[in-house]
Amino acid sequence: MSAIAETEKTGAAAKLSQLDQLKQFTKVVADTGDFGTLKEFAPQDATTNPSLILKAAQMPAYKSIVEKAIADNCKANASGKALLSLIMDDLLVDFGTEILKIVPGRVSTETDANLSFDVDGLVAKGRRFISLYEQRGIGRERILVKIATTWEGTRAAQVLQKEGINCNMTLLFSLVQAVACAEVGAKLISPFVGRILDWYKAKTGKDFAPAEDPGVKSVREIYAYYKKYGHATEVMGASFRNAGEILELAGCDALTISPNLLAELKQSTAPVPRKLSPEMAKSIDIPRMEINEKKFRWLLNEDAMATEKTAEGIRTFAADALKLEKYIAERL
Repeated sequence: MSAIAETEKTGAAAKLSQLDQLKQFTKVVADTGDFGTLKEFAPQDATTNPSLILKAAQMPAYKSIVEKAIADNCKANASGKALLSLIMDDLLVDFGTEILKIVPGRVSTETDANLSFDVDGLVAKGRRFISLYEQRGIGRERILVKIATTWEGTRAAQVLQKEGINCNMTLLFSLVQAVACAEVGAKLISPFVGRILDWYKAKTGKDFAPAEDPGVKSVREIYAYYKKYGHATEVMGASFRNAGEILELAGCDALTISPNLLAELKQSTAPVPRKLSPEMAKSIDIPRMEINEKKFRWLLNEDAMATEKTAEGIRTFAADALKLEKYIAERL
């Protein structure tokens, strides 16, 4: 390419927002249950979790979705916790269905946090979500079932993936978790960048520049490992605290971004250089890991940050699910 052409290309990129530049080499995913946000930023996919659905369900704009899930299931021959469980599943899927009317790609729907150590329970929930979506005319290729990255979670993903049910492995904080997911053929992983940063800031009292951010470095390592050893599992960075973290991972397979950071990226036209690529990753010296249950549990145990943040995340999502149940119960 001539110097003039390169200059023209750079100038054209500079006119694009950082969000549009990022979309040129990374799948942008919206981390929200708010339909208005999806329409504004036009992401390819969307992710949800109990915390986001709780927030959305309490917004007046989505009152009708909550009321429909309650009304549909009150006709069923169920009561108490069983009825609440039916309503919760329908509510998650109803939000996902509405989201898929806006985004062209996929939506992630999260399994119950209290099933995080229950292989059979996770498999049953994944199958149920797919059945509910199919009843609404939505094919399984547009759904990612979110599962916490415990050892049991990876075993459930192995079963579901063999049935053509794609999994998004969430609450992931370490390479050993990522390798276990890749070895069972999980469709996608969501390493949590910001929560890793939170842990290190709390422990050290230090601030970290984006390039030295421990969460950013963790995702870089996972991405490099996957590309070096030919794993097809997609890497989707998640849980960002600032736009700098996002820009340091430009080129990652996907990034799921909150509405406030999507807005920040949309407002800036500063250049976004690509930081990650398969070609760059293959040259990195990183040894191959062989994972079994004993090794997984030991290496996770040896990583205090990953152990603590995985457990904390499961507890937080479980607590928000209980709040959502209470919100529904008050309307029954």
